[in-house]
Amino acid sequence: MNCDVLIVGCGVAGLYCALNLPEDKKIIIVTKNEAPKSDSFLAQGGICVLRDESDFNAFFEDTMKAGHYENNPDSVEIMIRSSQEVIGDLVSFGVQFEKDGDTFTYTREGAHSRPRILFHEDETGKEITSHLLETAINRKNITLIENYTMVDIICDGKECKGIIGHDKDDNYSSISADYTVFATGGIGGLFKHSTNYRHLTGDALAIALKYGIKLQHIDYIQIHPTTLYTKKHGREFLISESVRGEGAILLNSKGERFINELLPRDVVANAIFDEMKKEGTEHVWLSLAPIPEEEIKSHFPNIYQHCLEEGYDVTKEPIPVVPSQHYFMGGIDVDRSSKTSMDRLYAVGETACNGVHGKNRLASNSLLESLVFAKRAATDITANYLPLAERPKIDIDKEQYDGYKEKYKESVLNAIEKERKSHE
Repeated sequence: MNCDVLIVGCGVAGLYCALNLPEDKKIIIVTKNEAPKSDSFLAQGGICVLRDESDFNAFFEDTMKAGHYENNPDSVEIMIRSSQEVIGDLVSFGVQFEKDGDTFTYTREGAHSRPRILFHEDETGKEITSHLLETAINRKNITLIENYTMVDIICDGKECKGIIGHDKDDNYSSISADYTVFATGGIGGLFKHSTNYRHLTGDALAIALKYGIKLQHIDYIQIHPTTLYTKKHGREFLISESVRGEGAILLNSKGERFINELLPRDVVANAIFDEMKKEGTEHVWLSLAPIPEEEIKSHFPNIYQHCLEEGYDVTKEPIPVVPSQHYFMGGIDVDRSSKTSMDRLYAVGETACNGVHGKNRLASNSLLESLVFAKRAATDITANYLPLAERPKIDIDKEQYDGYKEKYKESVLNAIEKERKSHE
């Protein structure tokens, strides 16, 4: 297969990048699973936006403080300054955020000094991603291929010319492209407990390690403080931070509050771990009692219903929660235009690291950061477009990819551990 721009991944970053490319370019989007099974669909809380100029300094400081001041200030400013434009784009695609009449309703989450988060019930990610996906599917120049797994890139050592992959029946093929964009998401599938889909295993990172593509802060992995405790296997169910932003409190086994719930995620997660260790328990409790029942059912209907199905009525009793791996702040190193260290290769979304999040992501900055820098990738590709001199001819040796899944996982985990030890 051949195309002008190839995008690997169909979460918000991949889709929004495609939608910001010229419609005269042939675009192929491949995704490892079914299109709706991206972590973007799972985002509950919301998306940050600069409400007005008076909030810029506070928004900037909140992001920097949450990231332990290891953020890249230029990237943070770009994200904040671009937020209103992105929200305008989303609304034009049909995304509906909560409103009071004609005015947006804002909520607040941990480590935010004021409400600046737009939301759609407790399924903001689904609302945004589904509209982007629908728009992309209806674009004549965009082809979406599901259940296609990338195993390698087509590379001459200097520039990326596409990828090699296989379908769900292990039929291998190559896709050549003038430009390739990695939008492969996070690394939750590498961990026993994670809020991520299990098929997100850091494949793009493994390929970056193979070809010496520069990485950054790959040991910066965020643990979300509150996922519903269960003994079932599979992805943990996230209890959005906005629940605590609206007043929910954390309790130990004695029913005692032990932490300010609006502190940054890493601080809250560590406090929960300490409390569990001190009490010898496998979880703590989250009480939604301070939130009116009507608000729980209107603002958090998905959380309410899921907990009910698991045997907990959040309007009448606390629920057991435990921290789980949630978000990857590190990744493939990119510049302000989302370009990697390899020519013709870009990276956007959770798989990329442009320095916005620092050591710890501020709640609801993930969707915003992904969208802002995905659009910047599309803009840069468009402005500097140069076709390949010739399309590569690929003879695929399937045997060299035997056992690649475990090899890729091992290479990423080893690299993360090596980076972690270097910071001790």
